Amino acid sequence: MRTVLSCPQTQPQRFLRNSIPPPTHSLQLHLTPTRISLSLKPPSTSLVVKCQQQQQQQQPQKTQDEGIPAEEVKILVKFKSRHNYIRVLEVSRKADHPFRGSRLLLLDGPGNIHSITFLFTSLTKTYFDVFATLPPILPSGPIALLGFGAGTAARLLLDHYPHAVLHGWELDPAVIQVAREYFRLGKLERENQQRLFIYIGNALNATVPNGFSGIVVDLFSKGCLIPELQEPAMWEKLRGKLRKGGRIMVNVGGSCVEPESRLRDGKVVMEETMRAMKEVFGKELFVLNLGNRKDDSSLALTGDLPPPEEWKKRLPGPLKCYTQMWMPYSA
Repeated sequence: MRTVLSCPQTQPQRFLRNSIPPPTHSLQLHLTPTRISLSLKPPSTSLVVKCQQQQQQQQPQKTQDEGIPAEEVKILVKFKSRHNYIRVLEVSRKADHPFRGSRLLLLDGPGNIHSITFLFTSLTKTYFDVFATLPPILPSGPIALLGFGAGTAARLLLDHYPHAVLHGWELDPAVIQVAREYFRLGKLERENQQRLFIYIGNALNATVPNGFSGIVVDLFSKGCLIPELQEPAMWEKLRGKLRKGGRIMVNVGGSCVEPESRLRDGKVVMEETMRAMKEVFGKELFVLNLGNRKDDSSLALTGDLPPPEEWKKRLPGPLKCYTQMWMPYSA
């Protein structure tokens, strides 16, 4: 999930470590399905975060769309790398919000959230949890994570599937460095030396001997799905990396994703990506919509849809609800 933060800059950017005092303005986090978009808008200087919700029905308690007082959010680090505008935010445990006690990784201009972690649980109540439903319907073999971020999906899969072996690709080495320092990725690597392998480079060139049992695709740049994913040839290439019976699960974004360019629209890009996938996978393509509106945020899944009840039996309790949310995709 990606996050975007935009505001007027009057001073040069520096690498900061717990050195930014709490701002005096109010901070608002809006969570609508998929990626988290943080934008500081003058004159109210509110921070807007867009993200996905776990279920489509409304909840009586506070939701991710509610605001968070600025004094309950701390900026731990902020700098520009070769590929991203990296920010790590920490939400106070005292905050009356579903993200209380979390750390958020924001990348790129608009402020979409790319990773989230909590201290005592790997579950996030965001689209990352849907990724964790994939292993029970895969053949044996390694799983690829294309777009590793700070390791949110990796932590979920390692925590819930003790035999899972993961190979993750991340383009930006600075993201991995930040993940090791602020998201406990280093500890996760030490505890899973034979189960977690991380590579710096182009995720679209990911490969292992004999192929992957499953591929998780979460590839965004500048607040938008990368353009290669709107090409059927790329999905042919990715399908060729699978073992027999393997599947691909994709965060295809939606209207809640905020691109840097006004010429790009999250909903349109999502539809173009789904059409490209449809050309390759035909009837073996399913979509899961998150949020209050159908086009808010979506995930795609390839392969025959397994019986929901059988799938559900093999999942931890908090993940069971997702099995009945998948629908056949029709352009």
